[in-house]
Amino acid sequence: MAAKRLLRRIRVATTILIIGLVISGATAIPLQWELGILHDLVGDSPRQEATHLGPNLADWVTRVHLGLVDTNQRYPFVAYGTDWLAFGHFIIAVFFVGAWRDPVRNRWLFQAGMIACVAVVPYAIFFGYLREIPAAWRCIDASFGVGGFIPLWLAHRWTKQLIQEVDARTDDVPICPNPAN
Repeated sequence: MAAKRLLRRIRVATTILIIGLVISGATAIPLQWELGILHDLVGDSPRQEATHLGPNLADWVTRVHLGLVDTNQRYPFVAYGTDWLAFGHFIIAVFFVGAWRDPVRNRWLFQAGMIACVAVVPYAIFFGYLREIPAAWRCIDASFGVGGFIPLWLAHRWTKQLIQEVDARTDDVPICPNPAN
């Protein structure tokens, strides 16, 4: 019974991660349209003084929206980069279907995913600074690493517990060939 409960928990955590990857990828495709909506919502709001974190939200959204419109009109092929970003998210989500199906055999995916989530933080901070992204927006980007880490860490932890549960109940070959993992 405990093994079934652990497997259900692992699958819920993995499903949350997969859905997050798919949504994150899907939102990378219609950027100009999305920024147009956001611009309509906040782009014409009263201006506030810029803070040490960068320009206020309305100024930033306006700048990004105008930049996307101009770039897409002059150089539409640049958007192909975000199309590939979306594709990458979709493919990573497909890999985690393997972890959903057999978390014990594919537990390395949880470890690799946690490494990637930790790496998002310095990556967002460094390249955000290099590309003149406001600090507050870099923090939002870095938060995706934190948000992805949580279900991965839980799934990894529960997978280790599942291995121990199954190994404790069987006298046959253990489910985990290397108990150190």
